[in-house]
Amino acid sequence: MGIFERFLSLWVALAIAVGVGLGLTVPGLFQTVALLEFAHVNGVVALCIWVMIFPMMVQIDWHAVKNVGQKPQGLVLTLVINWLIKPFTMAALGVLFFKFLFAPWVDPQSANEYIAGMILLGVAPCTAMVFVWSQLVKGDPNYTLVQVSVNDLIMVVAFAPIAAFLLGVTDVTVPWETLILSTVLYVVLPLGAGMLARRLWLRRGAAHLQQRVAQLKPLSVAGLIATVVLLFGFQAQTMMDKPLVIALIAVPLLVQTYGIFFISWWGARWLKLPHNVAGPACLIGTSNFFELAVAVAISLFGLQSGAALATVVGVLVEVPVMLTLVALINRWAPRQDEQT
Repeated sequence: MGIFERFLSLWVALAIAVGVGLGLTVPGLFQTVALLEFAHVNGVVALCIWVMIFPMMVQIDWHAVKNVGQKPQGLVLTLVINWLIKPFTMAALGVLFFKFLFAPWVDPQSANEYIAGMILLGVAPCTAMVFVWSQLVKGDPNYTLVQVSVNDLIMVVAFAPIAAFLLGVTDVTVPWETLILSTVLYVVLPLGAGMLARRLWLRRGAAHLQQRVAQLKPLSVAGLIATVVLLFGFQAQTMMDKPLVIALIAVPLLVQTYGIFFISWWGARWLKLPHNVAGPACLIGTSNFFELAVAVAISLFGLQSGAALATVVGVLVEVPVMLTLVALINRWAPRQDEQT
């Protein structure tokens, strides 16, 4: 493990501090970068995420992908967590905290909007970042690709009806441009580039391919750090203006994330999944497709709404929390391997 990966938590903490500091001191820079978007997908953030996941795509062996169907338990776990459990636990936690526990500090209208934003996060499982988390827990890249791809296909047909049901509205407009563009940017293009690079490097032998993969690994961490700086820079002023609200929204999001993770981990152990399949399976369910959630929140409730703010808090919470889960999975790896 290189110095970047060994001290990843430190780099992320520094990136958060740098992002907030820059966002407060040179807000114009981030305002300019924020304008570089199409269909609610920021081009600069997309480039950083692309850099993060390309090294993972190079490792995908298409001959091994064909064998994923022989061990479908990990895929089943991912789908059950994402579509039968996670959206409903998120809605329940939102109601519990903002209708009861936090009711003295939040007015009813704002409470409803915060709950709506949390629901949108719960119905939008991760697409791109999970490739990074999978690499950090030494996940099977072939299996991770299949998990993400099947999850994306289901999201196309399941996102709107589940969101509409939980939000209590009859018409949820799915921003198809955001969904399709994100899938192309974060899955299709890096996958195609990774396949091409792998084929070219394999012509010079397997050893050459492994050497190239090792050289690319620091890029994933660099892309992650750059993404964190941008995300926290974009929201620096919001964090300063509404610290109490952000803290209140973060509490149920943290409970949801850790709760879903432990449910997933228990399921993985019960199914006797190997560690390199169990890790990504658990992480897909606990992370969120924040671009989609933010886009839908803005479309339904407005840019300045509590729902949009709740989805933004989800973005701010995700990276630090996911790093703690990566650390847990890596710590538990020997035990898991011994049992499989």
